Amino acid sequence: MLGVAALLAGCGKRVENPQMAPPSVTVSRPTQEQVTDYVKLTGTLAPSRSVDLVARVTGYLRSVNFEDGSFVESGAALFVIEPETYQQDLASAEASRLRAESEYKRQVGLSEKNATSTANVEKWQSEWDQAKAQVELAKINLGYTRVTAPFSGRIGRRLVDPGNLVSPTVNTKLATLEQLMPIYVYFNLNEREALRLWASIRRQHMDSRVAMVSKVVEIGLHNEEGYPHRGTLDFVDTGVSTSSGTITMRGVFKNEDKVLFPGLFARVRIPIGEPRPLLVVPNSAIGNDQEGDCVLVADANDVVVRRTVVKGPLTEKGCAIQSGLNAADRVIVVGLMKAKPGAKVIPVSATAGEPAAGPPSR
Repeated sequence: MLGVAALLAGCGKRVENPQMAPPSVTVSRPTQEQVTDYVKLTGTLAPSRSVDLVARVTGYLRSVNFEDGSFVESGAALFVIEPETYQQDLASAEASRLRAESEYKRQVGLSEKNATSTANVEKWQSEWDQAKAQVELAKINLGYTRVTAPFSGRIGRRLVDPGNLVSPTVNTKLATLEQLMPIYVYFNLNEREALRLWASIRRQHMDSRVAMVSKVVEIGLHNEEGYPHRGTLDFVDTGVSTSSGTITMRGVFKNEDKVLFPGLFARVRIPIGEPRPLLVVPNSAIGNDQEGDCVLVADANDVVVRRTVVKGPLTEKGCAIQSGLNAADRVIVVGLMKAKPGAKVIPVSATAGEPAAGPPSR
């Protein structure tokens, strides 16, 4: 009975659980890069020049000498309006000019012999001048029978088919021609970003209006990575709109590969200031709570510490940090869900081949 009692007493003892080990997290020190700050916004592409090709004379459309939507060279004959009527008008005007010239010269000869009056000489001189003007007008009208491209560009579809009567009042618009090399991108910069840009220019001791127009601007289409197209600002509006609180700007791009065309939306960025050294951490290491953006750091005692940071521009390796972080800090990049501020962790350095964080979001 004493043995059974001892056994029961032993079974009734509670076995204490050993203390749980701190969680393991992956840490990485910030890297330092030369980082450029940017203003980023959205713009719309537009042709650098656009013209509606119209009929300047009346006649039947003889031919259309282009493929709809094709690129045409400057001076190319795009439309031909029947020229015969205007050729005859030019011939008639030439005959009238020759007659007036001949009669004027005859009157001058008679005047030298006192065989005609000065009034007759002046009359035929006027007739000759009017005849020369009619010749020039007939040449201009004959030239209007060939509608040519005023510049190189991409032409839209023809709006009138051959055989139709065209005139300055009937079927006057024939097609639209747009110049795509170079091409413009229009965008609106809000007041806050505009002040940042002007302040950056003033820090470089440059005239803000002149420097703004020559500043670099980069764009990327929605199916492109980054900002592969590089141009310059060539227009800044006279002031900030009181209704929208923005200022209209325009960038110009050579577009030699003809990838850009009107109507597309583009991601636009403008560099602010010169590159400067900043610490960069993986974008996934940055969290956000009620107090703002933050990162979790393992201190010298392997205790998790929350650090409030001010984010800077995104880079290829992550996100730049403007303040709140030191180069020697061990930033937790993997295992953030297991890391709680004030708790101990087991830091493990990220290896060179380990994917500690994904790519930065655009």
